[in-house]
Amino acid sequence: MKKIYGILLAALMPLLGLTACDTKDEIVFESQLPQFELREDAVLMEVIMPSGTAADDEIYISGEFNGGDDAAIGNPKWRLQQATNVDYKWGIYLFPNDFVSGKTPADGYHFVSSANGPERTFKNQEVVRTEYGKTNTRINLSVDRWKSYFDTPADPGEIEHDGYVVYVDDQTGWNQLYLYQWGDVNDLGGGWPGATPTGSINISGVTYKYFDMGAANNGLNQNLIFNNGEGTQLPDFAFTIDRDIFLRITDSGCEEIEPGQTVTHDGYTVFVVNLTGWDDLTLYQWGDVNDLGGGWPGVTPTGNQVINGVDYTYFDMGEANTGLNQNLIFSNNGSSQLPDFAYTIDHDVYLELTNVVKEIDPSTYTGGSGEIPGPDEPTETYCLYVCDNTGWNDLAVYAWGDAEVFGAWPGAVSFEARKVNGKIYWKYPVSVAGANVNLIFNNNGEGTQFDGPNVTFDQDIYITVTSDSAVIDEISE
Repeated sequence: MKKIYGILLAALMPLLGLTACDTKDEIVFESQLPQFELREDAVLMEVIMPSGTAADDEIYISGEFNGGDDAAIGNPKWRLQQATNVDYKWGIYLFPNDFVSGKTPADGYHFVSSANGPERTFKNQEVVRTEYGKTNTRINLSVDRWKSYFDTPADPGEIEHDGYVVYVDDQTGWNQLYLYQWGDVNDLGGGWPGATPTGSINISGVTYKYFDMGAANNGLNQNLIFNNGEGTQLPDFAFTIDRDIFLRITDSGCEEIEPGQTVTHDGYTVFVVNLTGWDDLTLYQWGDVNDLGGGWPGVTPTGNQVINGVDYTYFDMGEANTGLNQNLIFSNNGSSQLPDFAYTIDHDVYLELTNVVKEIDPSTYTGGSGEIPGPDEPTETYCLYVCDNTGWNDLAVYAWGDAEVFGAWPGAVSFEARKVNGKIYWKYPVSVAGANVNLIFNNNGEGTQFDGPNVTFDQDIYITVTSDSAVIDEISE
């Protein structure tokens, strides 16, 4: 297993400098490129919006710091602007002098679309963000979904259906689509090759062919075989006629999807069922190309997709990376990590993550069948929170002892803040829970530094620092 620590990365740098530092070979995704210039008097937020967000949509940031939805929505001061060169990126400059009631974005905020409502997670949960930074810095964010994505779509023209409905996003390219059924009732809907679609309908911008299953057939356990009537057919899809169902079919398979869901992948894809309990799943890669997609702890998920009723988190690997032999390391944003998983990027792969990485079959997997983390395999994530009264332009924290938990010298610089007991603290995630270390505070390697206390990260630690001292704060949240 490859453990990622700052000291290991430091040791590898001379070798990597010979093999992987040619800028022509560096992998940079378009979404990572900045689209707005920094301003010394403002915090810049660049936000990737969900597909389908219209260019003329009005999108606002809303939180206690600007009066909430009633005050923010409709106020040009809090409206995001679309980037000129990348239509899915939007940006806003936040000026601290505009904040009200002594609040900052660290007290909580979310984004709102005038056309589509407030943002939601992939599982239709409300979103409260606390990411915030210093002026003259950029914060990169992404919106998973708008509320409208989860609104029940209406049938155009008030179509009346006969019983439950099978909606099909047909991506096969076939000239004709047929549905044959066998199970509790063989030849239900007609002998081979079966029935043609009852009709078609557009829902949330996606055109579905649909098959009315017949109210008299409610409750039957059937096997659906989609085919082209000319000898080509898909594997059986088991379905109990007790609900409407949305499917996407290609010439090689069938998967259940959410209404309106359209997914276009960049190259091959790693699909994972995350049963670790971690809040911040990241993927790091080493092998033919080290740091593929980014340095430790790697990249966050590309998105979520429902396949055969199972909700997968997925990472698109990139068409340009097809054929590479890589080792995948899943981690809790650099804190706990799972064993390496060897993978050649020449096929989609489906994995279950617990305290191990296990490959699964999406056609039979129903979720939650694997091992679970045991008591000797903790998944805790701890952080150092620093109230910065140094006056320095950049405060970096270095740690030595059990591990370089903030990376090699000069350590980590934070761009995320939170307010606790009326004070602003900057967040420094710890890469190894339980590590006993000695802290060194410095001005990001520019020559000024002083020793901080010895601490053990078996809990979150709060410290207030000046230019020459550090005091541990007692916090009760």
